[in-house]
Amino acid sequence: MLKSNIQLNVFALVAAAFTTIYITQPVLPVLQAEFHTTEARASLTIAAVILGISLANLPFGMLVDRFPIRPIIAVGGFVIGACGFFCAATRSLNGLIIARFLQGLFIPALTTCLAAFLSKNLPKERLNVVMGSYVAATVAGGLGGRLLGGLIHPPLHWRYAFVSASVFLWIVTWMAVRYLPAPQKRDSTVDVPVGFLRLLKSLPVLRIFLVAFGSFFVFSSVFNFLPFYLAGPPFHAPTRTITFLYLSYVMGIVIGPLSGKLSNRLGNGVCMVLGAGVFALALILTRIPSIAVIAVSLFGVCAGFFTIHSAAAGLLNRRLSSGHGRANSLYVLFYYLGGYAGITSSGHCYGRMGWLGVVLLCLGMLLVPLMVGVVEIRTNRMVR
Repeated sequence: MLKSNIQLNVFALVAAAFTTIYITQPVLPVLQAEFHTTEARASLTIAAVILGISLANLPFGMLVDRFPIRPIIAVGGFVIGACGFFCAATRSLNGLIIARFLQGLFIPALTTCLAAFLSKNLPKERLNVVMGSYVAATVAGGLGGRLLGGLIHPPLHWRYAFVSASVFLWIVTWMAVRYLPAPQKRDSTVDVPVGFLRLLKSLPVLRIFLVAFGSFFVFSSVFNFLPFYLAGPPFHAPTRTITFLYLSYVMGIVIGPLSGKLSNRLGNGVCMVLGAGVFALALILTRIPSIAVIAVSLFGVCAGFFTIHSAAAGLLNRRLSSGHGRANSLYVLFYYLGGYAGITSSGHCYGRMGWLGVVLLCLGMLLVPLMVGVVEIRTNRMVR
């Protein structure tokens, strides 16, 4: 019962953190019109959060390896919520972007630190499944933020979404601080020798980081420029329709734990290859000018991405014997650097070639998880 309560608190906190990340994504065309700006600049309301997460992961990875998790969560939750209220009130696009960046800086307190907490307090044989559930929480939060921003609140009242998200975050932060137990007592010197450079020099671990970079590069690109693609010709889709298409994100809630079980049976490398194949096929289908086909293809995009992500996260934590905080912070660093690089580079591609440019760029980047998965399969065969 206690263990289920721990996982429930973790799920709620991670979901609340991810809710704040994607609030503005379905209403990017609305922000573009309201602030009289470009697609690329409006997209900074997402990219700034991702950049902040990328920069803060290493410091928080070091903190969680040395200090109790409760005060880290308390500070992180308070700052993110306070910035959310500022986002709801500001009339400046620059102010909105800066506040979003600050939110990103403190989100690792609720995500990276919790991943390390799970890694240290659960047996290895359960990590694939548990990390799949952790990924499912990120899915629930990502979907919740998009629904808040584009559907639950009217599109022109997107500011209320920040208020709702901040209130929810403060509630679950209090619950986590109140009910999460202290980590199991272990030798405090175990994690100290495992530094960032040592992790980066380990080729098997570095490959996993590259999978995180490449997969989120593609995923962020697709969902960040999808609203512009669908809002323009030949679709001219309204914000409500675009937001409904984000319901494909629900696929990740199912795929996360399922991928963990599948990885236990087939191997993490096989799941990466399968995920990359499904992801690529779904991307190609988005070129068909049909809302119905695109809706189906987005389920494939989510299925492919979360299969890759769950397999990579599970493989990383199974491979570690120490340094979980630093390793998970590096994983998330590469993950969000990939997202930031994807949004930035896809913005240029979209400006020059439209959606076709985004698709071609993403297909090329999917070679990363595909090749790493193949290497992992071959490595496992040699070991056997």
